[in-house]
Amino acid sequence: MSGLLRNSGAPASDGAVLRIRPADAGWTYVSFDLYRLSPGALVERPGDDAEVLVLILEGRASVRVDGAIFPDLWSRDSVFDGPPPPMVLVEPGKTVDVVATAPSLVALAAAPGGAVRRTAMIDPTDVFVEARGEGRTARRIHHLLPATAVAGRLLAFEVYTAGGNWSSFPPHKHDTDDPPRESALEELYYYRFARPSGFACQRVYSADRSLDETLTVGDGDLVLVPRGYHVVAAVPGYDCYYLNIMAGPVRAWQFTVDPAHAWLMDWDPSRPTGTPGPDQRR
Repeated sequence: MSGLLRNSGAPASDGAVLRIRPADAGWTYVSFDLYRLSPGALVERPGDDAEVLVLILEGRASVRVDGAIFPDLWSRDSVFDGPPPPMVLVEPGKTVDVVATAPSLVALAAAPGGAVRRTAMIDPTDVFVEARGEGRTARRIHHLLPATAVAGRLLAFEVYTAGGNWSSFPPHKHDTDDPPRESALEELYYYRFARPSGFACQRVYSADRSLDETLTVGDGDLVLVPRGYHVVAAVPGYDCYYLNIMAGPVRAWQFTVDPAHAWLMDWDPSRPTGTPGPDQRR
C-alpha cells in the first residue's frame, strides 16, 4: 500500500478509526483523528500547544472546552445530507471533551498554534457554500474554515463531486513558500461515497516526477498530500465527498496550477465567494 493512502479500520476502544500524526505522515503540522461514537461515548483530548478544530461530521454531540460548554450540536445523518457541520475551534492549551448524544462521526484536526488564539463555535449558517467549475469539473465547496476566518493555522473545506466528475481541478500544488504566488501547506483528504462501494482516483505528482502516485480510494480512506500537484476523479455513478484539512507555516491558501493544464482553469480563485458570516469575520 502507498504511504500516502491510509485505510480506516474497526473502531478502537475509544472509537477512533483513523489517527494521523506528523511523525507517521512525514510532515510537520497536520494531525487528524476520526471517531465513530455510540451515544454516551466520550473523547478526551488534553490541552497542548496545538490549535484544534472539532467537526461533528454526522450525528449529534456536545463539546466542552475547559469551562465552556457547546451543548447538543446537531449535524446531518450523513455527510451527504443537508448543510455544513457544526464546528468548534479551540485555542492552544485548552482541554477538549466530546460526548456523543447520538451515533456520531467526529473529527479532530490539529496543528501547532499560530499567532491567533481563539475558541468559538462556528455555526453551519456562517459557512460559505460555493459552486465551482463547469460541466465535468463542477463541484460544491463548503468553506468550513477558510483563509478569511479568524484562526491560528488550520484551514478546512468539504468538497462534493458528482460521480463522473473531476475535482481539485486543474491539478495544482501548494508546497512552496513563495507569497503571493504560493503558500506551503500540508493537506489531507478524507473520503466518503454516497454508495459505500464507490471509489475515486487521486493522482499526486511533482514536476520532476520524483513523486508520482495514482491512488484508488474507497469509502473511509484518507490520502496524505505532503507535496506536489494533486487532482481527483470520481468514477461514474458514485457521488464523492472529501474533507480537506490543511496547515503550514503561514495561514494562507495560495496555489500554483500545473502549467501543462492551466488552460483548463474554469474558475477564478481571486473572485469573492460571498460575505463572511459573523463567526468567520471575528
